[in-house]
Formats: sequence, C-alpha cells, structure tokens
Amino acid sequence: MTIKWYPGHMGKALEKIADLIKRVDVVIEVLDARLPVSSSNQQLENLRRTKPWIKILNKHDLADPSITKAWVKLFEQQAGVRALPMSSKQSTETKQLIKLCKLLAPKRGKPGFPVRVMVVGIPNVGKSTLINTLAGRSMAKVGDKPAITTTTQLIDLHNGVVLNDTPGVLWPDMADQEGAYRLATTGAIGANALDYTVVGLFAGEFMMRRYPEMLQKRYKIAELPDNPTELMEGIGRCLGCLKSGGGIDLHRASEAFLRELRAGKLGRISFEEPAPDVVETAVAEIAVDFNP
Repeated sequence: MTIKWYPGHMGKALEKIADLIKRVDVVIEVLDARLPVSSSNQQLENLRRTKPWIKILNKHDLADPSITKAWVKLFEQQAGVRALPMSSKQSTETKQLIKLCKLLAPKRGKPGFPVRVMVVGIPNVGKSTLINTLAGRSMAKVGDKPAITTTTQLIDLHNGVVLNDTPGVLWPDMADQEGAYRLATTGAIGANALDYTVVGLFAGEFMMRRYPEMLQKRYKIAELPDNPTELMEGIGRCLGCLKSGGGIDLHRASEAFLRELRAGKLGRISFEEPAPDVVETAVAEIAVDFNP
C-alpha cells in the first residue's frame, strides 16, 4: 500500500509560510522526538535561509532518552540551529523556549518591538498544544487527529513575543514511503489515507527488531513469533480483538496496538536514530548524569 496524503489547504499554507517567514525573527520547528527526520519537512527547511531556527523535539517523554539526546547533539552542530527536547503540555519546559527566542533576537523583545516568532511543522506533532501552553490559554485547536489547524493566526503572548501559528504542512509526493509509514504509525497521517492493518504490521515488525522485550512484557508473550502477522494475532488475543466465532480481528488488533504505541503504553520508543557513534556518546553522557 502506498501512502499519499496532502489535503488541499497545505499547498496554500506553504505559500503563506514562505511569505510570512520573511517578516519573522525566529522560526520554531516542532518535530516528533520519536522520528525527527520523518517529521521534518525539507520544504520548510529550504525557506529558512539565515533565520535562527529552533528545533523542538516534542513528545520527548515518549521517546528513547539516549537517542533524543543524540539528536539534540547532532542538530546543534548545524549553524544557527538550537534544539530542545520538550513536552509541549508542560509549562515548566516551555518557559525556556521564550528565553531562547529573545536570546536569538537581541534587538527585539522591547515595548513596541516584540520578537516575531513563527511556529511550523507537520501535522499532529503538537504545534497547537505548544502555542496554547505558551499562551496560558486555549488559542489554537488541538485534537488527536492531524490537520486540525488549517489557517494561520497571530497570537500576542504579552511578554515581548508574538507568535504566528501555521497549519501543519507535509510534502506532496511522499516519495520516502518508509518515512510515511513511520508517520502513520505515530498518527501524523489522516486515517482515511492508511490501512490500519498494514501500518500495524509495519510497526509490529519494527518493534520485533528494535524493542522485542517491550512487546513481550506488554502482551505477555513468552517467545516472539517469526512474523508480524502472528505477532498481531497474539496482540489481538491479548486485547480481546476477536471476531464472532473466536478468530482474531487483525484490523481491530492493529488499531488497538497503534493506539497503545502512540500513547507510550509499551515504553519510550524512538523510530529513528542518528549514527551509532553519536548514540553511544549520548548513552555514556546519560550514564554519567545518573552516576555523579
């Protein structure tokens, strides 16, 4: 199955972003910490030019901490880029973002001259949640479905920072189908554009390779099967996803499995990681942090 999903408003939104970006001081790109590459739109990166760029690795509480630390280390090697792991629902974590925006635009942030910030990203990575947390009130629509925000809006935080909220924008061709399947696994693709069974089997195969112990613990599997179909049958049996007559409903099992995966019920999972040496360094640094 080939995943294709590019709602009509996205093309117009990209044109609007290209125009607005000329008049902002700092760009915040919200990424999913579990898949920072697949959740980054290269079209947005190409619009950047020399603008200070903050990469928010959102939902870091759902991602493997050592791998997230490795991504931060890698991103900050790029000129003009800062990276912050964050949970957009936590106001204590988002406060540092305002300070960083002001630091990156030292000539702004004064009365009558606020720091003009644009928030960009693909659908369902948490842009609207981040904006609502920063504003301290509900300013942007949020939901567990992608493409909730379809128009841009200007939000004054009344602290020297003005935000431009923009719709989530994907790329039209989705040539990287493996990346598209990772996006579908985390909920960034509209449900009408995917087959839950196929995506569930994709995610199950990944978990068998990368985090087998999580599967065994969550679904009480003593020994993992040889293929993802048998795995999904076992998960369906555990979760009670049965057809009349006692057979396993693979669609229901896959949908339930993806819900649990997205909610972090299996554990902290990263679907992408940088080069092994970068990860190894991050693991060592975390070990030092916990063993002073």
